[in-house]
Amino acid sequence: MAGKILLAGGAGYIGSHTYLALVAAGFEVIIFDNFVNSHPSVTERLAEINGAPVTCVTGDVRDSAALDRLFAQHDIAAVVHFAALKSVADSVKDPLGYLDNNLGGLVTLLAAMDRAGCRNLVFSSSATVYGIPDETPTPETAEHRAMNPYGRSKIMCEEVLEELAAADAGWAFGILRYFNPAGAHPSGLIGEDPKDVPNNLMPFVAKVAIGEIAQIKVFGNDYPTPDGTGVRDYIHVEDLARGHLLSLQSLLSTGQGHLVNLGTGKGQSVLDVIDAYSAACGQDLPFVFEARRPGDVPIYCAQTDLAKSVLGFETEKSLADMCESSWHWVTSQAHLTRP
Repeated sequence: MAGKILLAGGAGYIGSHTYLALVAAGFEVIIFDNFVNSHPSVTERLAEINGAPVTCVTGDVRDSAALDRLFAQHDIAAVVHFAALKSVADSVKDPLGYLDNNLGGLVTLLAAMDRAGCRNLVFSSSATVYGIPDETPTPETAEHRAMNPYGRSKIMCEEVLEELAAADAGWAFGILRYFNPAGAHPSGLIGEDPKDVPNNLMPFVAKVAIGEIAQIKVFGNDYPTPDGTGVRDYIHVEDLARGHLLSLQSLLSTGQGHLVNLGTGKGQSVLDVIDAYSAACGQDLPFVFEARRPGDVPIYCAQTDLAKSVLGFETEKSLADMCESSWHWVTSQAHLTRP
């Protein structure tokens, strides 16, 4: 297959699973990562899963000289861009840092790609661009209403890509708006591994299951949902990785860009997740109800028709699959002894 694929931020949670999906499909892949939100040992685990060495270059997408060297050394056909900061809370504390990394990093990467004549990019976006949507399941045409600097940084990045595509038809962008990634690889060697207290529900529940956190905090039990708790669209990380593969294949085969949601189109409540994880780990997990958090919405899930029609994308894995693979990951010896 002509040309290599560069994964910027490829050692992270979603990037590492996407690496495996691309390699399985026959692509030659290079990881480029500064390891701010990931661990160098991930590349060793990817090599163990694949039975082949991993090409990994340590660097930052804001470093134009490092990017120029990388593109000069390798024939790169396309880039999949994961290298962004993603904590809503941290973005509120440090909006300039988020703009520098997320928006500045994208612009620097695009400029390096342009100099190298590489104009295919799959971009990791987020459903946070919708803020509090008027309708759910939420379509890609919903208004942008991001409620924090992280979400707004994703909107700005999308706008940069749209303007660049409008100015030069030689560019092709696959913009993928994630909903709630969860789960882990069946090997138990890679999975979601937040360095601090998790912001997302599934890794928080996992830390309660292994005894690192005392109980799960459920924010709000009086929403207009079947059990009163918030409902979200959880998508298995392996399904999400396959979505990136399909997006990349579409860009390379058609030269046409696309913007799609990646989710299941089905909502699961907080209590659904707790019940499913309790079944996976074989114990009833303790939880406590607390007041609603400002900005949380009752139901948040993806309208998925466009991803199916444009990319042929449909999810295959269930909430039970997500919880069981997550439990296998957090209890694996490789995870517990991670350097």
